Amino acid sequence: MKNKNILTILFLMLVLTVISCGNSNKKSDRIDAVEKEVVKAPEFNADSAYAYVGAQADFGPRVPNTKAHEECGEYLAQQLEKFGAKVYNQRADLIAWDGTILKARNIIGAYKPESKKRIMLCAHWDSRPYADNDPDPKNHHTHILGVNDGASGVGVLLEIARQIQQKEPALGIDIIFFDAEDYGTPEFYTGQPKQDTWCLGSQFWARTPHVQNYNARYGILLDMVGGKDATFYYEGYSSETARSEMKKIWKKAHELGYGKYFVKADGIPVTDDHLYVHQLARIPCVDIINYDANNERSSFGSTWHTINDTMDNIDRNTLKAVGQTVMDVIYNEK
Repeated sequence: MKNKNILTILFLMLVLTVISCGNSNKKSDRIDAVEKEVVKAPEFNADSAYAYVGAQADFGPRVPNTKAHEECGEYLAQQLEKFGAKVYNQRADLIAWDGTILKARNIIGAYKPESKKRIMLCAHWDSRPYADNDPDPKNHHTHILGVNDGASGVGVLLEIARQIQQKEPALGIDIIFFDAEDYGTPEFYTGQPKQDTWCLGSQFWARTPHVQNYNARYGILLDMVGGKDATFYYEGYSSETARSEMKKIWKKAHELGYGKYFVKADGIPVTDDHLYVHQLARIPCVDIINYDANNERSSFGSTWHTINDTMDNIDRNTLKAVGQTVMDVIYNEK
């Protein structure tokens, strides 16, 4: 009788072990399935983004302290509000390289502002007061339209904002339009070198963010993301400070078929808004920026800081590649 009881107990223990293992395997399978699940992001509309780029260009050069700058700032804030974001206008008097007081305005649109899990998407919306890389020296003091260098990134983010209003990703998203990025020391200046004259708006924001104790998982900066046949290499500072996030973005671009735009090779370090976002706000930030390895005049392309940075050089295909990649990345964050 005693032996029979022992055998019965052993049999029951074996059955429970098998059941437990079976459940464990099923649970593991479920976890793997969740981890591998890919969220389908909304379809990025390149025609819409192109129209937003053109709308900015229609104001003319958006140089701080000009009427075009003031009017375009109102337009951008109204668009973000129209697309359902909580809008913050961060105004500041910033001192340019030559002592000029710039009436600057950072414009922020927040989605799910109550969420602690956040990603920031950013671009600069001002245009340069100098065409100091123009082949004709007579144009060096001319305001540039800044369609690729400035308006393209903002146009992509406005289209993303429109899509977020229709279908929000799981995380909170902040869309930030930095001002006074492009008022840095011109090439024709012959005096003593000056430090940190670029990216004045992002420097101000990083020191005094629109929300106290602001933090984000990471940021993505878009700069010159609309040019024909643009190529985006691994930017130097992004490689050092946001490498895993950068690799994730490039991987997603290749999965979507945009490998010819997102080149998996090292570019150069660029002084851009992402640098100060990381240095001052301690938020890793990836710079998606055009890099032309074969251009002798400028690694940013032939229209950079010239009077030829116009709508003629904007390509919907490039806008689509960048916009869809960014959307697929942020919609798959959990």
